[in-house]
Amino acid sequence: MNSPGHSGSRRANRHVLFQAALVCVVMFGFGFAMVPLYRAFCDLTGINGRMAAVATETMAESDSSRIITVQFVANRNQDLPWEFKPEVSSIQVHPGEVRSVAYFARNLRDTPMIGRAVPSIAPGEAAKYLRKLECFCFTEQRFAGGEARDMPVRFYVDPKLPPGIETLTLSYTFFDAAPQAVVELEQRTGS
Repeated sequence: MNSPGHSGSRRANRHVLFQAALVCVVMFGFGFAMVPLYRAFCDLTGINGRMAAVATETMAESDSSRIITVQFVANRNQDLPWEFKPEVSSIQVHPGEVRSVAYFARNLRDTPMIGRAVPSIAPGEAAKYLRKLECFCFTEQRFAGGEARDMPVRFYVDPKLPPGIETLTLSYTFFDAAPQAVVELEQRTGS
């Protein structure tokens, strides 16, 4: 026969077990939600170079009274056997003016590779004012062995850029995305 204290203890244990299981389920769900939440946050703020496409019809008029220098830098992870460089080191633009430049990349291996470009903008407070309309950084770049290509970046500098900022630097670092592509494939197929 169970004593009254024993059944109360069982009830308390079940309650604790239920709470622990609920915490585990919530944490598991949060882990899955982090990737789309992070992407949405980056699209909204422009952090990590992600920016939702902006139609050119909605852009403000070009401010011809200001000239901003935009510098272009190319880096690659030491493990990536690619040639990677901007076509020009800098250009001058009027805020609101849509401009295009290209970066050149070549896979120096004889085998196919997947690369991913991670952008950064300096100074940091200017990141939300450089609007990329088209960029090779939005997707993985698949290169056949020895393949070379020019990759465009189409952008404008928002006229709301604070007056004290006269130079922006758009820098890309290319990484080997093949290991990440394998992980994502395994996650999708459940392997």
